[in-house]
Amino acid sequence: MKCCICGTVRNCGQYLDKIFENMEKISSLFEDYVIILYYDNSSDNTLQKLTKYQQKNTKLILHINTDPLLEYRTHRIAKGRNKCLDIMKQNYNDYEYFIMMDCDDRCSYNIKLKLLKHYLLRNDWDSLSFKHPVGYYDSWALSKRPFVLSCHHFKDSGIGIRFINKIIKKTPRYALIKCLSAFNGFAIYRKNKFNNCHYDGTFRLDYIPPVLIKENIFASGNINMSQNKEDCEHRFFHITAVIKNNARIRISPLSLFV
Repeated sequence: MKCCICGTVRNCGQYLDKIFENMEKISSLFEDYVIILYYDNSSDNTLQKLTKYQQKNTKLILHINTDPLLEYRTHRIAKGRNKCLDIMKQNYNDYEYFIMMDCDDRCSYNIKLKLLKHYLLRNDWDSLSFKHPVGYYDSWALSKRPFVLSCHHFKDSGIGIRFINKIIKKTPRYALIKCLSAFNGFAIYRKNKFNNCHYDGTFRLDYIPPVLIKENIFASGNINMSQNKEDCEHRFFHITAVIKNNARIRISPLSLFV
């Protein structure tokens, strides 16, 4: 098994030593690996940390963005994640897995390798994310019926988090929770189900089946169209993989970090 470990990096200098340590631990589960990181202009020592680590570990491929920063954060992150995917597809097409992980404090906890190894031996997921020691915090990336659209586009933005936390509490320890999108700072993917997918951080509804939009409005109220510039980049990536490739997007009720 081979794996590409990917991430976007901006102003993450204080966390990178631990991030690199966790990436190296993850790499021990695979026959071969590569780390693909996309760097955006930072005001701290992020670039110095990255270049120093690249000298130590030749498995790091570092793309330094020289274009002007895009106005919106989700647009910037989508651009970075797509660049990671492009590098992976062009150079590591035979790798079976890839990981997207945030390079900030969320993935700087100690990682539980045995848990990740357990799920690698299972074939009941195509995208797998996890609970986190701070709880399930990533409401923006979450799409689980009836709450498929972004929580930030409705009056009660916390309804999705309350919904998923109730489900997590009721889910047996090693069972998986079916959804349409989830990230929570870290996700591992079977690459063949996502080869024709990309990230998009713009707000759009054209890719979501109308029945799901109606279902969400019935549960949450009308969409707040004033929030129409950004959406979580993971939502488009995951839902299009479900629609195109019948990808199995799953959440573990267990935390990968401690």
